[in-house]
Amino acid sequence: MESIGNVWLWSGFGVVVLGMLLVDLLVVGGGKENKVSLRAAGAWSVVWIVLSLAFAAVLWWVLDETAGRAVANQKSLEFVTGYLIEKSLAIDNVFIWLLLFSYFQVPITLQKRVLVYGVLGAIVLRAVMIFAGAWLIAQFHWVLYLFGAFLVITGIRMWLMGDQDPDLAANPVIRWVRTHMKITTEFHGERFFTIQNGTRYATPLFMALVLVELSDVVFAVDSIPAIFAVTTDPFIVLTSNVFAILGLRAMYFLLADFANRFSLLKYGLAVVLVFIGTKMLLAEVYEIPVGVSLGVVAAIIGMTVWLSLRRSARDNVAAAG
Repeated sequence: MESIGNVWLWSGFGVVVLGMLLVDLLVVGGGKENKVSLRAAGAWSVVWIVLSLAFAAVLWWVLDETAGRAVANQKSLEFVTGYLIEKSLAIDNVFIWLLLFSYFQVPITLQKRVLVYGVLGAIVLRAVMIFAGAWLIAQFHWVLYLFGAFLVITGIRMWLMGDQDPDLAANPVIRWVRTHMKITTEFHGERFFTIQNGTRYATPLFMALVLVELSDVVFAVDSIPAIFAVTTDPFIVLTSNVFAILGLRAMYFLLADFANRFSLLKYGLAVVLVFIGTKMLLAEVYEIPVGVSLGVVAAIIGMTVWLSLRRSARDNVAAAG
């Protein structure tokens, strides 16, 4: 499959990601048992967005010098569009994390420990799925239509279940782990396992980790087909995904106290999935330009956030009155 990625671009991307990971894991809190403040989470969220846009600018400059202005414009626009889509879909992942930590009553000071593995797991998983998906599309072009149909169905299902929270008590993974492992009822600091009376026990933190990693799998299945609607270039697909994931921990702590204000966001994400899926299904009839896709996705997410905040404000006024 054709790609703009060469040894220098892949190497540069690898160095940037490694540096960002070290900063995210060590500077933004790492495994220390202390709470990430709202101010710090907001500041780091802005930093990750700025770095992502800076990468897009550098990519445009490199391609403008090596491949021409048309290629530079096209690929940088694909990156920004893919980044926006993946960042938007990642918000739903954050809401699930909030639900999981609430269910297992994980203290805020211990949540970072789980999210470290959640982010690393998401990066590795998506890299594998992206290259597998790129290979499938290169071998069997019709797979794109399967991706499109899947996204449409997923979007409709998300819309219909917008107000419903998953029943974690009935989750088969949780039931299986509880059946096959001994689990303590209390936390033991940041440890996932502990020894009691000579017997090895898993802690509730381990249970939370299992479900966070499972949520990574579920959301990767949704988001990977979505980015292939924008481009099939593995370099653009992977870079936009990774940059969207790297800021997830900061986004989580930023939204932790405001999640209830975005009650309509799931409906917006559902519309985005249906739009992207429809774009893929109509590719042979009419190819929607990447710039139009970027505008539509941005408009949907922006409108949904605005409506959510208006609804939250009305509810607060009604409660106060």
